[in-house]
This record gives sequence, C-alpha cells and structure tokens, in this order.
Amino acid sequence: MKVICVPVVDRPECAVALSAAFSLGNELGSAVMGYHLRNHSDSDVAMPEEVSALVNGEEDELGQDNQDQESAMQLFKKLAEHNGYAFSKKAAAAPIALWQAKVGSPNKLFSIVGPVTDLIVVSRPASGHGNKAKKFMLTALLNSSKPVLVLPQQPTEQLGQNICIAWNQSPECARAVSAAIPILCKAKKVNIVTNGPQNKVGPKARHLQQYLTMYGISAEHVQCNEGNDIEALSTAYQQTNSDLMVMGAYSRSRLRQVIFGGVTEHMLYQADIPVLMLHS
Repeated sequence: MKVICVPVVDRPECAVALSAAFSLGNELGSAVMGYHLRNHSDSDVAMPEEVSALVNGEEDELGQDNQDQESAMQLFKKLAEHNGYAFSKKAAAAPIALWQAKVGSPNKLFSIVGPVTDLIVVSRPASGHGNKAKKFMLTALLNSSKPVLVLPQQPTEQLGQNICIAWNQSPECARAVSAAIPILCKAKKVNIVTNGPQNKVGPKARHLQQYLTMYGISAEHVQCNEGNDIEALSTAYQQTNSDLMVMGAYSRSRLRQVIFGGVTEHMLYQADIPVLMLHS
C-alpha cells in the first residue's frame, strides 16, 4: 500500500481519519494524498441509482459546503508535518503528503482517483445526519474498486494491531483479505472468525490460515455458533480485543432503496468500529 487517499475538510472527524492515514502511512512507507472537493453540478460520472436513492433530496448539501479550501489544506499540512511527512502539491516518491484540490462530486473523484490508489480512508457518517459523509463513504466503496477503511468519528487507541477477519468462504471476502495483506503483515494478532458450519463451496478457515502463513502471518481461528452473523462478529471482535475488522462488502443493488444489506450495512452504520471493506 504505497498510496493512501483521504477526502479532507476542516472537521474533527476528518482529523481522526487523517491521523489514522498518516499513522498507517508511516508503518507502510506510504504516500498520503489529501483531496479537498468543491462541488460541481455537471459531474460527468453518474452516481449509481442506489446511492441517489439513499441521499435523495440531499444533493444540494455539497453545494452548501462551508468548509474553506485553505483551512482544509492547513489541517492536512499540520497533521502531515506532525507525522513527519513533507507537504507537497506535486507527486513524488513515497512517503510524501500530496495535497490536491478538485472540483466535482464524490462519485467523480473516486471513479478517477480511486482506481489509482491503494487504500481510501473515510469517516463513518454521524448518526442521524452526515449526508455528505455518507455520500463519500458509499461512492468510495462503489466507484473505486479499492479497499476502503471506514473509521469511527472518534479516535481509537490503536488501529491494525489486533485484526479480526470476517470469513464466510466467499470470493468477496478473499479479495478483501488479499487487499489487506500489507496491514495484516504488520499486525501483532490476527483472528479468522467464522459462524456456523463451513459447508459452502470455497476455502475454509484452515485454507486461509495456510495462505496467510506463507506471508508470515500467524492467524487463529475463532469458531462461533451464534444465531446470526452480526452477533457472532460483534462478540468475537470484543472478545479478541480487536481494533480492526476486515471483510468483503456485499450489495443488494437490485433494491433501489437499499444498496447494502445485513452484515455490511450494520458494520457501516451501527458497529462504530474501524472496518476495512472491499466491494467488487
């Protein structure tokens, strides 16, 4: 992971996301790219219908952004320098803090920038509001084709030291694990969490353990037998003292009103824990 992307406005939750990005960047030797986005109504990349349904009637909020570009840049610069990064407006070899100001919409940003980054870090929307944060989070997941780290609004004591993998034998989860390998390699503890019998067609937890072993990652298998996956993952996360969940993002795009369902939706909006997801 040599390139980490963070959308930037001058807000406390953004400072949390930036701090986490720079901390990860220092561990991985990554560049951190900060993007401040000013809205433009003529974006030439259409927002998926499912996202539009989720934020229907709220499109004008981006145009009412009171965050000043200069203050966003100063926040980025301050945190970059605090973490030992050189601030620049021109790309250079990592590690570097690259500042970019763009005009457009979140879907356009992540459709263009997302595929040429390695990780996107965003804040979880605040409960009851935070429509702009919701738009950034969803379009990052849907348009970038890259892993997205969704963080709580408040800072956590540590991130990526004790990692919990939500494993269900699916290709989506396998791709999320592969994308997270650089972070998993730095972890002190990794747990593979399954719930119920592993009777699907696909690799079992022991196959994943073998795969991770060849990266030098020692992982424990945590077998749960809860009534539902949400309860199983939540309990295992707490019992293993984890500070990051890695999982695939599963969509139900056939329903216009709900783009993510079940476990994915819960982890995005309710769990309030750091989650690394990959939607493919």
